Amino acid sequence: MNKLIAILFLAPAVLFVSPAALLGSPAAMASEEGVRLATAPIDQTDVVSLQSGARTFANYCLNCHSASLMRWNRLMELGLSEAQIKDNLMFSGDKVGELMNVAMSRKDAKQWFGAAPPDLSVIARARGADWLYTYLHGFYRDPARPTGWNNTVYENVGMPNPLWQLQGERVRVEQAVKGDDVRGGESGHGGAPKAAKYESVRAGSLTPVEFDATVRDLVNFLVYMGEPAATSRKQIGIFVLLFLLAMWPLAYFLKREFWKDVH
Repeated sequence: MNKLIAILFLAPAVLFVSPAALLGSPAAMASEEGVRLATAPIDQTDVVSLQSGARTFANYCLNCHSASLMRWNRLMELGLSEAQIKDNLMFSGDKVGELMNVAMSRKDAKQWFGAAPPDLSVIARARGADWLYTYLHGFYRDPARPTGWNNTVYENVGMPNPLWQLQGERVRVEQAVKGDDVRGGESGHGGAPKAAKYESVRAGSLTPVEFDATVRDLVNFLVYMGEPAATSRKQIGIFVLLFLLAMWPLAYFLKREFWKDVH
């Protein structure tokens, strides 16, 4: 009986262990590769942020990237009406119950871009919120790339900056690091090692603070889209644990009553 009670308490805890705790989080793996990720200030209970992120996703991401595991009508859980979804987020004749697909075929995408843009349904679960937040901030102009863009997190990225009109444009410059050994430069020709610096060359339509908020909302929505039921699932898990905690005294005294004659 004691073993049974222990199993009842341990099973819910095992079910709620995050895969990241078992396999290592994307943020931790990125850190091992030398990439310093910024912390994404997301909040899955902030409905206004999720609505704003859905708007940004529909306007700037859904042109090329699909979200084939997400239906438009799931956005009604964020407080949007069917009419608001149709009028403000959907730009085709799709029904609200349809999946978030794009008109561009994978064949055409591969021909135009060299590779088909990945589906973003579970990108936040694959990469992590911090990775996405840093990635969307990390674009800079690079004439050597076919698209004219590169990224500090994903070097030689194949896509251009989708938010460049909002963020503006910046370029990478090299600056000597003071106090280092002058015999070991990056170029191998002597001189101080170089540290990458980035400077803005053209302002965007948003201020840096406004752009940070836009990226935060977009990443917040991408995390939501990866598991729309995550918030309710966690709430149910808390109620289950509280129920088991309340049932523990009853199970204990019931066990004593059943076994008192045996012992």
